[in-house]
Parts: sequence; C-alpha cells; structure tokens
Amino acid sequence: MDAANALGRASYARVRLRGPPATLGGIAGFSLDSHGTRAQVAMELDKLDRRILSVIQKDARRAAELIGADIGLSASAVQRRMARMRDEGVITAEVAVIDPKRAGHPLTMIVDVEVERERPELLASLKQWIAMEARIQEAWYVTGAGDYVLVVVARDVEDFEALMQRLVSDNANVRRFQTRVALSTLKRGMLIPMEPAD
Repeated sequence: MDAANALGRASYARVRLRGPPATLGGIAGFSLDSHGTRAQVAMELDKLDRRILSVIQKDARRAAELIGADIGLSASAVQRRMARMRDEGVITAEVAVIDPKRAGHPLTMIVDVEVERERPELLASLKQWIAMEARIQEAWYVTGAGDYVLVVVARDVEDFEALMQRLVSDNANVRRFQTRVALSTLKRGMLIPMEPAD
C-alpha cells in the first residue's frame, strides 16, 4: 500500500466527536443542546474530504478514479470517503440541475409570507404544505416583517396565481403575502465553499 492510500485509509477511519456519542429516538449521531432540542453532531472533514466535495459539487458524475488521481487517493479510498459522507449526511443528494426556462417554468417569484403564530398545529401544517409543493424551490424561515421567504417557479402568471390561491385557501394561518418578480438570474446554485481544514 502506498503512502497516499495509507493516509486515505487512516483518515477515513478517524472521526472525532466532541463529547460522548449520543442517540435520540434510536437515531445515532444526535445529541441534545442546552435547550433540550435535537442537534446533529458535526462530522469532522479533513483536507481530502474537502477536496472531494469541491470536485463533486461541480460535477457529481466525475469518476472516483479521476477524483483520486487529482488528489492522490485510490478510487476505492475516494468511494469509501464519499460513502461515509453520505451516511453522515454531509452529502445529502446527487441530482441533475435543470434549467427552469427550458423545462417550461420561465417565471421565478420571491414571495414573503406572513402568518398567524398562535396555533402551532397550523404552522406544522403549513410547513408540510410547503415541503410537498414542487413549484416551491426554496423556503426560508426568517427574521423581519415576514415569517417565510419562498422561491417559486411557475409556467406563467396564471399558474403562479393558482398556486397562491391554494396557499391561502389550504392554510388558514396565512395572513398575507407579498410577491417580487425576478427579472433575471444573476446566480443560482448551492455550492458550499470548501476551505482547507486547519
């Protein structure tokens, strides 16, 4: 075994956790924070993990052999690291990114939603509704005047209006919403910067 592969094997096996490992509800890798809520223990990423992530964020189809050749690991060492990062939830999906205009959804809207906060069961229902709606690309719970910011794609104005009518009719706690139309896209992506490990 050469030195690079030995390093890859040794680094793969070294995962340090802060404090004793904990389980919650039968789910490993979670601990309770100071408020008693569930907090996931962050996986430690070394320099080679970060280099792999930097590559696959730009091209998830790149072969492990080519990634390994670039960073000095064998293909099997790269595959083991990627499998571990999937298992630990660092890699959450490997998907195709589609141009919404070419797919028939040329309109992008940013929607600020204000809700009534008094009934937690209605908030849970709204969150589930948002999660199940394919036209809502992103949803953020935010500070400020509104409560949620939604990024929505639509075929046309009528398609968007129908979605908003369903949002209001299906969710009694939506107080109001305000819409901004995206005139052009300057940047769209989910790439996370991979600074070298200390």
